[in-house]
Amino acid sequence: MNDTIMFPGLHITLNHVGRSINVFGYRIAFYGIVIAIGMLLGSYIILKEAKRRGFKEDDFLDIIIWSLIIGVIGARAYYVAFAWDTYKYDLPSIFNIRQGGLAIYGGIIAGVITAFIVTKKKKMNFVEAADIAIIGLPVGQCIGRWGNFFNREAFGDYSDGLFRMLIPLNQVRSRSDVTIKMLNNTVTIGKTEFISVHPTFLYESIWTLMVFIVIFIMRKHIRFNGQQFLTYVVLYGIGRFWIEGLRTDQLILWNTNIPVSQLLSALGVIVGIALLIMGNLKVSAKKKAGIIADSDSNSISDAEEVDRKSTEKNI
Repeated sequence: MNDTIMFPGLHITLNHVGRSINVFGYRIAFYGIVIAIGMLLGSYIILKEAKRRGFKEDDFLDIIIWSLIIGVIGARAYYVAFAWDTYKYDLPSIFNIRQGGLAIYGGIIAGVITAFIVTKKKKMNFVEAADIAIIGLPVGQCIGRWGNFFNREAFGDYSDGLFRMLIPLNQVRSRSDVTIKMLNNTVTIGKTEFISVHPTFLYESIWTLMVFIVIFIMRKHIRFNGQQFLTYVVLYGIGRFWIEGLRTDQLILWNTNIPVSQLLSALGVIVGIALLIMGNLKVSAKKKAGIIADSDSNSISDAEEVDRKSTEKNI
């Protein structure tokens, strides 16, 4: 039963859950396959949204390609930087990402910086592009988190709740993620010892799916440029702050006991809410001043889109 994963509260038992697949003699990790699928689907959604908004898909394809490449590097660099004790005596392992070790916040930061540079070179409005691109990110996260499932990683502490997940103790990716509480509550089935944990990868997968649904619904009702991006920052930050608190593999800010992802989540929520309030106040002020004559909740971004197309036509 070493390759079995169970969700007893949901009456689900998954046998023969492997970590990789053999292709022509080469082992390809499910972790990488799942993340790649998430990237492809997220990219597809971004391109469709760009087309709907009247932009060239090729421009956004360039943004996506460069942001994904640099984003993966950033995700790995972020993880290694805050888990340096794991890698400082084995530097070649820094480049082995098949076993996991990609931090989403590092990927987001690197991806946003890259997108900013590309949009500036293409003379595009970065904030407007960010609103479009952000719609695909939670989809990629929703799918990509299942890579942690195959790697038996990114789980929370002991749980006996409805969604608890049982995984073989000897299959855990890193024994440092196993707590005393888990060891005191192991379950032996046959000859296999299981730990019962919070499936935090599942929690985040469900949460990011809900974030996508919210952003997808509101995409036709944007009041100002940046609203979509900020909404993502706030909603994802709220969920991640809670979920990160459950995990046993937290990356800790240097010389502190502060989980760095919780800190970034909290800052993102605070700053995001403040900017959303400011953006809405500006819209309301412009409406009162008669700068925006529409009273049917048409967004500023729609008006800017008309101006942009008009300018291009005149050119």
